[in-house]
Amino acid sequence: MQCFGSFIRLWPLVAALLPTALPSAAQSKLPEGLTRVASVEGITEYQLKNGLRVLLFPDNSKPTTTVNITYLVGSRHEGYGETGMAHLLEHMAFKGSAKHKNIPQELTEHGARPNGTTWYDRTNYFETFSATDENLNWALDLEADRMVNSFIDAKDLATEFSVVRNEFEMGENSPSRVLMERVLSSAYIWHNYGKSTIGSKEDIERVPINNLKAFYQKYYQPDNAVLVVAGKMDEAKTLALVNKYFSPIPKPTRELPKAYTTEPTQDGERSVTLRRVGDAQSVAVAYHTPAGAHPDYATLDVLMDVLTNEPSGRLYKALIDSKKAAYTYGWTPALHDPGFAFFYTEVRKEQSLDSARTTMLHTLDMASAKAPTDEEVDRAKTKLLTGIELLFKNTDRVGLDLSEWIAAGDWRLVFLYRDNIRKVKPADVQRVANAYLKPSNRTVGTFIPEQKPDRSDIPETPNVLALVKDYKGEKAVAAGEAFDASPANIEARTKRGEEGKGTKYAVLPKSTRGNSVNVQLTLRYGDEKSLANKPGLASLTASMLERGTETRSYQQIRDELDKLKARAYVYGGSQSAGVVVEASKENLPAVMKIVTDYLKNPTFPEEEFNKLKQERLVSLESQKQEPDAIAFNTSQRVLNPYPKGHPLYVMTFDEEIDALKATTVNDVRQFYKDFYGAENATVAVVGATDEAAVQKLVKTDLGKWKANKPYARIVRNYQDVKAGKQSVQANDKANAVYVAGFNLPMRDDDPDYPALVLGNYLFGGGFLNSRLATRVRQKEGISYGIGSQVSADSRDKLASYMVYAIYNPENNERLEKAIQEEFATMSKTGFSADEIKAAKSGWLQSRSVSRAQDDALAGRLNSYLDLNRTLAWDADFEKKVAALTPEQVNAAVKKYLDYNKLVFVEAGDFEKAKKTLAEKKAKEPAYRSAPPAKP
Repeated sequence: MQCFGSFIRLWPLVAALLPTALPSAAQSKLPEGLTRVASVEGITEYQLKNGLRVLLFPDNSKPTTTVNITYLVGSRHEGYGETGMAHLLEHMAFKGSAKHKNIPQELTEHGARPNGTTWYDRTNYFETFSATDENLNWALDLEADRMVNSFIDAKDLATEFSVVRNEFEMGENSPSRVLMERVLSSAYIWHNYGKSTIGSKEDIERVPINNLKAFYQKYYQPDNAVLVVAGKMDEAKTLALVNKYFSPIPKPTRELPKAYTTEPTQDGERSVTLRRVGDAQSVAVAYHTPAGAHPDYATLDVLMDVLTNEPSGRLYKALIDSKKAAYTYGWTPALHDPGFAFFYTEVRKEQSLDSARTTMLHTLDMASAKAPTDEEVDRAKTKLLTGIELLFKNTDRVGLDLSEWIAAGDWRLVFLYRDNIRKVKPADVQRVANAYLKPSNRTVGTFIPEQKPDRSDIPETPNVLALVKDYKGEKAVAAGEAFDASPANIEARTKRGEEGKGTKYAVLPKSTRGNSVNVQLTLRYGDEKSLANKPGLASLTASMLERGTETRSYQQIRDELDKLKARAYVYGGSQSAGVVVEASKENLPAVMKIVTDYLKNPTFPEEEFNKLKQERLVSLESQKQEPDAIAFNTSQRVLNPYPKGHPLYVMTFDEEIDALKATTVNDVRQFYKDFYGAENATVAVVGATDEAAVQKLVKTDLGKWKANKPYARIVRNYQDVKAGKQSVQANDKANAVYVAGFNLPMRDDDPDYPALVLGNYLFGGGFLNSRLATRVRQKEGISYGIGSQVSADSRDKLASYMVYAIYNPENNERLEKAIQEEFATMSKTGFSADEIKAAKSGWLQSRSVSRAQDDALAGRLNSYLDLNRTLAWDADFEKKVAALTPEQVNAAVKKYLDYNKLVFVEAGDFEKAKKTLAEKKAKEPAYRSAPPAKP
């Protein structure tokens, strides 16, 4: 579950839907009591007599379906003493209902990708699953039942409140998130947008169960909900099922009160200062802005990109190019009521915070004085519209992201937003900057009084129904094929080949929504000797590739990709670099020309190199104080004890910082010259393409590209690390992180590996119903997030096992005790036949869901080229898992999952926790009265 109150831009860009035929359900007789309301660009709205609104978005090109129900209640609706109640209720709704008593278990058994999220204006629950009649029946029945029959019991609240509190504490670890909360709480005097969705820790801890029940019964009703079903479906059958499960729920007699609190016009700049442990400095600024339904909202979004775009944005140039700051961003969410625009800048400790703040405020003030150019506005519009178009090629994401526009007033606002972006002119951008980016309308790190305040009157939310009434939208493109994601079908359709000296490719042609194509390309380089004593160079070199070529600047590369409506990013590891691409069939050749240009012709501009160094330095300096980064880094160093200088050596944060500072642009250029080439490259393409096109790309652009130094895969040897424990003090952090693991001498073709994989899935891999999650989170409420994972190499006899958890450091002993006891129970009694049967079903379905994602499938085909493996391996592995007996699974976990072999690392503020526990103990009575003497 997620609380969205403290995150940067968590709602995605949305718009242009692709055309589909008029829904067949609209042409047939609807079930009694169901009314067709509107249809826009492939999405059709219906309504039941009880008030429930239903949106269908069919897409038979993917073998998955998403069910998403949005309740129009969030932190905006909470009263005094109720902060965090909407989010807490979201957690409680996973505790079971009259017909679905173990929801986490059911979600796992159906192989679903589920979650629940809460934000200012709404709460939603969703499941993405394999598109079968059984799964759809189950999902609709589940959501209908927990709408009005969730338990909401005191015994569940007794443990879940501390889970939510732990989630609150997780947010308290991040200075940037806390600063955002402080700025927004100062910006809003009365409106609840000034309160974080996670709520007050005290309210979370003290909420009475009856208050929570009343809140649930008030807002979780059909007339306050919108159900979205997206993906593969028979529309008529789906409507019949919706009618079957939701129509019996009566329309409530209560009337929801209309919120009347309005934030007054801000009458002067406000300031807030936050002091916490950390290395990186930061400054944030917030302005009041119109609601998401207001026409100015789209123009504001364009203004945000003009100011914050990397690398062309005005703030980016003023702060990053001038080396006054290391990182900056901005965002403005689409909210139901007048919202906010938020800007953030991070500054290294060696830099002047005052200088960065002055430059930042001056740049924002000048936005109204200096009109944006046509180029700036066109670039922003292209980027925003590209994000919109790419989003609507993925039905699962659309099914979820509609929640944001539903909460803003109506799902059709997404189309108005898109249309309004297209209309934006430079004069419009300057107008909204002049209207809202005023000093008197902002909250920043200092307070500056003014004798003649210049205030901004924020317009009211417009009449949404009037805005969307009779809106028809655009027609769209035909959807892709109904794709069978089984290993056998994938194998039958995949074409493989090789060009040049070892450049391999795999192509899976398929008809996709919007003719989308996913590409994954990997270059492999160097050997153990040639890559020695080059700390961090591989990653730096990969990240520099796209920052300039002989014919294109970094900006031009970004702009061209946006105009081609494509995404491409580069990543680098110790012995490989890769590129991930998402584009349309018609634009793919042009996109790959850009990609191969920066792969083969990078110039490594020194100015861009210095910017990248600053970004990485500030990130590393921030991680030095973060418990999660500390714990995982320490654990990896212990479990992978390679000597310093070895390519696989794990550096400390200080070593990384020193190595980065010492690295020059010439080091990067030399690394590229020595190691880059395509002799050992692999390319996988999934989507609307054909083998000939890919073969031409590989042959023409990659086939003859040769590295100066040879490639030989570095062998990773099993190392038997002695069990032990390390506790790392992290001052002033509310949350602690637990990481424990060990190495195993095993490959993924080991006879015991299938049983170990399923055993781990049962112990720590399922969604909230694994042994660890059930005990530590569900029953005892110690941790917001706990789990375990196992992975084995395909070539080297080396596997790793890990358990991880986040928790309040005061619960350190409770966490360790619970985990140890669960290991002991697993070793002693194992898992039952029923548990194993359910786990098999969930695990196998989750594999199918994963293969249905084109980007994930491209990644798998790409890695299999290097392994000389096909999807037949997957089919065989899944067959082995399906055939496992309880005896085999229990024997494997007993043999390999030994608690006494774990290497433990814990990072948190244990000194403060020890002091707090001592203070609590001191407040307890010194003695208890003795029982009365027996007569």
